[in-house]
Amino acid sequence: MVSRKTDLPSACRAFNEIQHNADLVSWNAILTVHIQHNEVAEVFSLFKIMLHKYPDNKPDHITLVNVIGACGKVSSLEMGDQIHLYALRTGLSLDATIGNGLIDMYVKCGSLGSARKLFDGLESADVFSWSSLIVGCAQFGLCEEALKLFREMRDLGVKPSQVTFVGVLTACSHVGLVKEGWALFQQMETEYGIVPTREHCSCVVDMFSRAGCINEAEAFINHSPFEPDVVMWKTLLAACRTRNNLDVGKRAAENVLKIDPSNSAAHVLLCNIYASAGNWKDFATVKGLMRQDGIKKSPGRSWIEGKDGIHIFLAQDGQHPEREKIYAMLNELCLQMVDFWGDAPVHV
Repeated sequence: MVSRKTDLPSACRAFNEIQHNADLVSWNAILTVHIQHNEVAEVFSLFKIMLHKYPDNKPDHITLVNVIGACGKVSSLEMGDQIHLYALRTGLSLDATIGNGLIDMYVKCGSLGSARKLFDGLESADVFSWSSLIVGCAQFGLCEEALKLFREMRDLGVKPSQVTFVGVLTACSHVGLVKEGWALFQQMETEYGIVPTREHCSCVVDMFSRAGCINEAEAFINHSPFEPDVVMWKTLLAACRTRNNLDVGKRAAENVLKIDPSNSAAHVLLCNIYASAGNWKDFATVKGLMRQDGIKKSPGRSWIEGKDGIHIFLAQDGQHPEREKIYAMLNELCLQMVDFWGDAPVHV
């Protein structure tokens, strides 16, 4: 078996044929394939089967990195803590890849205190651990701390990576440091030899958009070294919705729909812009096109961690095996809210 991204059903069939005699390499490979396909619940399930039914296969650093990555993907702090304890008991926590993986996992779970404690305990933090912490601080609103860490990192002679600059540019975006963010974006290549990626360019668009620099954001997109994508145009479109900029908003929406004609978010944002401007004629036109083309708002996805594992839900899900019980409980909760607030009935 291989760990390169491959066809999941084929990999599962191949693994099932050898599962009873599978060695650790095969277990690690199937875990990696599931992580690559974001099948997080199955990663946890396979890991438990491996531990309890095939105890001769002792997890190694590759096994734990996969499971730790799964914990981060669904922000499962409880499972992450258990894996951390397992790593401590088995001595695997000393492995640098596991240490970095744990820091990244705690960051994604929003447990920045635990991430910082692990980081401070490292004998020599590398660029991966620095970058994980910087990105985490930026994403959770500790933007000044993220920029402080970046300066400390540079002072210690640790060369920033592409990921580092994603965190730094995100921090500048969230606190409105447009001049500093733009200077850092330019320094990436001139001082560190890092060629900006599409993600960095998206961060710059977000930075200009959040600060209300709508024209600058549009100009940057049009002169980007990359072919503008849906993310860039949708970021600008959302800013136009906030700033009630109808002209740029229409152009942004048109560009989103050129790339992805069925993009529901672009239609909804454009409707909101028209509504804010009192342009009910164009609002009705877009709504009519959505109905005509069968375009609906994409359903939200969420998950909850229970005693028996991770449960994933979609809004208006009609396929979940326990949907009748779920909707019955939701209706009961809605009725309780109606009783409490005295509002109109809510139907799920």
